[in-house]
Amino acid sequence: MAEKLEIKNKADIDTSLPMIAILGRPNVGKSTLFNRLIRERRAITDPTPGVTRDPIPSRYLLGNNAVTLVDSGGVKLDKEGLDYAVSEKSLSLASQADLILLVMDCTDVTREDQMLLDEMRPYTDKVILVVNKVDDVKREDLVWNFFSYGYQRVVGISAAHGSGFEELENTMLGMLDLEEREEEEEERESVKIAILGKPNTGKSTLTNLLTGRDVSIVSDIAGTTRDVMRASFEYKGNDYTVLDTAGIRRKSKVEEDVEYYSVNRAIKTIDEADVVLLMVDVTEGLSEQDKKIASLIVRRGKGVILVLNKIDMLSGVKNELVAVEDRIRFLFPILNFAPIVSISALESVNVGDLLSTVIRVWKQLNKRVDTATLNEALKSWTSEYEPPRGSEGHYKVLYATQVSTTPVRFLLFVNRIKDFPESYISYIKNMIRKDLGFKDIPIEISLRERRRNPSLNERGPSKETLDIKRAVKRTERSGRAKGVSKKPGGKAREGKAMERAKKVVRNNRQARKGK
Repeated sequence: MAEKLEIKNKADIDTSLPMIAILGRPNVGKSTLFNRLIRERRAITDPTPGVTRDPIPSRYLLGNNAVTLVDSGGVKLDKEGLDYAVSEKSLSLASQADLILLVMDCTDVTREDQMLLDEMRPYTDKVILVVNKVDDVKREDLVWNFFSYGYQRVVGISAAHGSGFEELENTMLGMLDLEEREEEEEERESVKIAILGKPNTGKSTLTNLLTGRDVSIVSDIAGTTRDVMRASFEYKGNDYTVLDTAGIRRKSKVEEDVEYYSVNRAIKTIDEADVVLLMVDVTEGLSEQDKKIASLIVRRGKGVILVLNKIDMLSGVKNELVAVEDRIRFLFPILNFAPIVSISALESVNVGDLLSTVIRVWKQLNKRVDTATLNEALKSWTSEYEPPRGSEGHYKVLYATQVSTTPVRFLLFVNRIKDFPESYISYIKNMIRKDLGFKDIPIEISLRERRRNPSLNERGPSKETLDIKRAVKRTERSGRAKGVSKKPGGKAREGKAMERAKKVVRNNRQARKGK
């Protein structure tokens, strides 16, 4: 039975902000324009037509006013297959947008351009005709030809070189009735969720369920999602941003250059996320590729939840799901701390439990333990189980401190780093998880050797002592030269010689100071 999710403000874009949509046929430079405006490399740019498939929303500061900028897939004349789905989704943005940037190439007007010019006629009042690729002075005169299409606002730019952007942004400010602000608007805190996994594990289905809209095009064709898709929603008072990524396949399976870039972009998304949902098809189980993804997540110190999707496809054998989870724990020791949540994104089963787990993991990632509490616990742990002895004596953990959150890192000060037992570090790590409330997240522990002031023996004898010893030796050599024999019971004699030597050294020093 489908679960009723109490999700508010479900949308693929932030509807509370003005929305600017970038439309155009393939390969006119829409994604280059998008990246230039938001000052990030969010959308993949490639000469291959049709690279962008899903709309890509991003927060954009227009004169320090927060707006939502949306890149879209190229609109084609084809009315079949995936190209048709991409075109329909792109065109649907026109009615939602507060402002439309209709991008054209100054060097070439095609039948698809003509079709788009006709499609945008009902929205003339909110359209800016952006003539791109005005890359040199010779092309500037070409811009005037585009006024003949009947659109009032025509702006020539070079998205590649960044020219014409001041005029474009001033035009957008005027059409949206916004004034340039001195300070930028603050962004509300949001839990960022990255959805990773092999192709066709249900990532886009889950994204669309959470956001309440078809943010990502759902298709059985592997590699349908190429860019990182973003959408925001609210659940039980918490804001979330979900990042749907391209399915990550083995390098041998990645044939297109574009897919290569999208896979790398998906991996980089781990750095941006707070919590990663590693989607696994429960009917197929884990793969070596899943393990590699997990290693990347753990190394970056991100929260991770193993999501076993498609439980509606299980055969119904008793304890089948328990057996799958046990096998994952056995084959996946690197994620022995990570929660496992079984869901059906298609049937909306256990998705509420998944979101509750996400917020629990996020809170642990942002938890900080004060140094006094940490060291009180450390004293108890080391007392209960002392560090082992090495070749140079017992290892000791002297004290500890937490150095960061998201990722959570601790620093242990020890008496000796060399060959410090990994097993004891694992013990401390497990105790931190168990006793201090970090049981569901990766923890990193670093060691630092506490340096003490060297003892007198380590420092060696002082300069004065060395001078005295040299003076005694000179006295002894002088006596032997005069034929004075060494008498028995010479301790008293040696003591007198030492006193004379000290007196000589002091006198010499005073004489040097007097000069």
